[in-house]
Amino acid sequence: MKERPTEAAIQKALETVRGKITTPEEALSVIKSGDKIFVGTACATPRTLMMALEGLNTRLDDVQLFHFLTGGAIPKKDGVPYTRYHHKSFFVGTDNREIVNKGSAEYVPISLPQACALINNGRMIPDVALIQVTLPDEYGHVSLGVSVDITKIAVEKAGTVIAEINPNMPWTIGDTFIPVDRIDHMVLVDTPVTEYVHPRVVDAISEKIARYVARIIEDGSTLQIGLGRVPNEMLKYLTNRKHLGIHSDVITDPVINLIEKGVITGNAKSIHRGQVVASYCLGTKRLYDLIDKNPMFSFHPIEYICDPSIMAKNNKLVSVTQAFAIDLTGQVCADQFEGEFYSGVSTQPEFLRGAASSPGGKPIICLSSTTEDGKVSRIRPLLHEGEGVTIARSEIHYVVTEYGTAYLFGKSIGERALSLIEIAHPSFRPWLLDEAKRLGYIRGDQVMKSTIAYPCDEECEVKLKNGTKVFVRPSRATDERGLQDLFYHLTPKDVYTRFFTGLNSLSVSKAQHLCNVDYDHEMAFVAVTGEREEDERIVGSSCYYVDEATKLADVAYMIHPQWQCLGVGSLLQQKMVDYALSRGVRGFTADILTENEKMIKLAQKCSSNICMTPSYGTYEVTMIFDKES
Repeated sequence: MKERPTEAAIQKALETVRGKITTPEEALSVIKSGDKIFVGTACATPRTLMMALEGLNTRLDDVQLFHFLTGGAIPKKDGVPYTRYHHKSFFVGTDNREIVNKGSAEYVPISLPQACALINNGRMIPDVALIQVTLPDEYGHVSLGVSVDITKIAVEKAGTVIAEINPNMPWTIGDTFIPVDRIDHMVLVDTPVTEYVHPRVVDAISEKIARYVARIIEDGSTLQIGLGRVPNEMLKYLTNRKHLGIHSDVITDPVINLIEKGVITGNAKSIHRGQVVASYCLGTKRLYDLIDKNPMFSFHPIEYICDPSIMAKNNKLVSVTQAFAIDLTGQVCADQFEGEFYSGVSTQPEFLRGAASSPGGKPIICLSSTTEDGKVSRIRPLLHEGEGVTIARSEIHYVVTEYGTAYLFGKSIGERALSLIEIAHPSFRPWLLDEAKRLGYIRGDQVMKSTIAYPCDEECEVKLKNGTKVFVRPSRATDERGLQDLFYHLTPKDVYTRFFTGLNSLSVSKAQHLCNVDYDHEMAFVAVTGEREEDERIVGSSCYYVDEATKLADVAYMIHPQWQCLGVGSLLQQKMVDYALSRGVRGFTADILTENEKMIKLAQKCSSNICMTPSYGTYEVTMIFDKES
């Protein structure tokens, strides 16, 4: 645990800046009517200066404050927020939401790197910057501590800089230093640095989404963790990963456990190897103690963190952020809900693009499928009035809800609509399907059979006989194109043994029959190769359909010719058997041509209780599961 500086150490550190130290009121006396004032960020919000500013006896007209995320910048009177000044904010959080709604503050919907550009090009240069920093060191510098973000450039451009000097502020390493000569007035504030405690209890939906997101993240990935419950909850499910790295706008307490467990090492990073790279942190004293003078952490201004050329150098950059709503074409609203502004653009657009341009990167958007009361779907046919588009549909890759994952990039409007309907709440799927037809996004005869959650737990990666890995998962309605592609790679003999006729094509309706199942009385699996979700290629498929009268299921398979005799069929069959048993199915039935030796052998592997009845060149096969025999 970091030891608090002794009184002697504090006095020694302040010795060289005695002439700058003054009272809050005296420091703020330089402010005049019409000034633009920048306010420091998050846990480094200069609360003492802000309270003093609100309490000044001087009349100040048309003073404008601008800031990103703040904590304690807005005072309260009888529990009601109030302010003498007009605020412009790049983020609408708990500190300023009420005054935004009342009109005492305005939301500026731009990302943080764009805010830096406004400051840099002169459109939003602060006359005064109010910040909080560390004690000065022996070389005449202070550190911005827990919040570098847009503060660094605001300090560089401001006409006057007024700083709270806090002995408890951790000294962070990186591009965080400011010469004391750049600070005009200092106010000694010996108080604990503001802490942000993440909710200990996370709702079941957020937990499920977090688990799904964690499944996508591979060893050696570099993570950006956006604000919100899901991105931080997701970290809890990465304890079995290796050599993860961090390149993020913000870091929070959950990274500590992964560092202590040796999961976050940064050893696989291609830039800033071995370091956690961030721009600010929201956490507790435990995190502040860890980052204090720790070379494992490197803090930088937000414009560096979000530099496309920097982000693209990180292999497997994964961006995990949240949204409020998405329409069936993939347009995302992340800073407004039902007409009210929440949160902000922050760094979401830059990190989505950065992850997309990173080799092996994954841009991920998370949202619950419905509002908290379950009455409104957050997956909409169209975004509602009062829900602006924060992220264009052309930028969206992964979308995750508690009902699974949809991959949208490069997909048509119809494919996007179907993918999103599949991860919507089951009670809203029929309505969304009808609306998608009404809007002309999908065919009028399109059906959606699944009324339960996609069985994500059935997914698995398996190594075949030749050492090649395939990913096996339940099929989706959107697999029709992949199954058609598999069909056109089959030999004429394979087609005949599978369909008992010389088909020249596989119609959309036939392909849908093979993949669009209800996960209850019908089930289908696919074996795929390629990058998960992004460029999957189906090399094998299986499906069954239950006869409720007998509790037996008719089963069929298709295997790519180049993937036959490698165990794909056996793998799919075992997945089908296990799933069927969990649904009370007694066994499988199949019609197999007498010359189809491969399928006969596969059937014999299924069960020791097998009956094969010859009938006009075929075997009518019944396989009663051994568990039932």
